[in-house]
Amino acid sequence: MNLETPSQENLVHLINEIKSRLKVVNTALIDPQEYRLEDYAEILALYHMIRRKDDRLTMMEIEGVLEELGRLRRPRG
Repeated sequence: MNLETPSQENLVHLINEIKSRLKVVNTALIDPQEYRLEDYAEILALYHMIRRKDDRLTMMEIEGVLEELGRLRRPRG
């Protein structure tokens, strides 16, 4: 899988990997379908940052990632 190529499948993979690496308890709160392909580069950058940290993020960094995901999420309804 080439994550450098934006696609809906890759976007879903990135969001799911981010949820897994952040150890999100209520995974339903972060639904990959609520994110736009237009924001792929930003989501990919978050993913790479988390991988570089080798899953050793501080609480402040985790909160920052979750805030950024919240900002990128499409409004419901």
